[in-house]
Amino acid sequence: MKALIPLATCLFAVATYTAQAAMPKSQILLASEVADSIKVVSLTSSDSYHNQPLVTEKGVYFTQEVLDGEQAQTDLFFYDFASKQSRNLTNTPVSEFSPTLYPHGEGLSSVVVEPDGKQKLWFYPFDTKQSATRIFEHIEPVGYHAWGAKDDLVMFILGEPHTLQYTDTAGHLPSKVAKDIGRTLAFNDKKQIYSFTYNKNGQHWFASFSAKTQQVKDHFVMPAGVQDYTWLDDTQVAYAIGNRIYTRNFESPKAVSQWHNLSQYCDTHISRLSYHNGRLAFVCDKS
Repeated sequence: MKALIPLATCLFAVATYTAQAAMPKSQILLASEVADSIKVVSLTSSDSYHNQPLVTEKGVYFTQEVLDGEQAQTDLFFYDFASKQSRNLTNTPVSEFSPTLYPHGEGLSSVVVEPDGKQKLWFYPFDTKQSATRIFEHIEPVGYHAWGAKDDLVMFILGEPHTLQYTDTAGHLPSKVAKDIGRTLAFNDKKQIYSFTYNKNGQHWFASFSAKTQQVKDHFVMPAGVQDYTWLDDTQVAYAIGNRIYTRNFESPKAVSQWHNLSQYCDTHISRLSYHNGRLAFVCDKS
């Protein structure tokens, strides 16, 4: 189902972003666990849009605004832990966002806003000698996605309302799992479940979806205004309220614990979170 489309054919940035002179300002910081404390460093500046961090063993992938005159778009960047430097991975005339490790090849899967304005899922190989490829021809508009254990995945499909849809790389038509969903999608490998949030009867629930049973299970109501979270391990979930991070066991959700007070590093509020092996990347919204 993949179509090889050289990036050189994409000759202009799309309307989704060109209509904006600048995007909301945000900064990505990294909190690393050291002994009984944490060390926090800034990975990006705070003067433009930086978002959607993905922490891995070697560094952090993220989305960053790139300005070309009065036009704004986004490219995928990587902060390398070894060099302590960031580099632009895509540097294309189109906008990419939602970087995710691709399980079927060395590279990233990403949502691309194509020249005609359609948002589709693409594969960007780490080998720069290879061309980027569109993963699905027939599925759009994609906002976010998460890969499962095999060749399956869930996607946030934009619409009225936004829906969570499940499919695989064999090209099957996606099935609708839930509606009115939040933007954070994840896969818990040990529990073999996808996680998401969605609005149900006026409350925003943290829920899971099993590909095996095709069932959705509600776990707990998220705090008001919160839809972003990250898994810390196979049972613990972390999310931010203001500039403080809280943890919760999704199997025993009544107990909530404050994990980190990050007010000295972010004096506004924290949105996106990504955790891996003792490192927590978080987005501090500046505007």
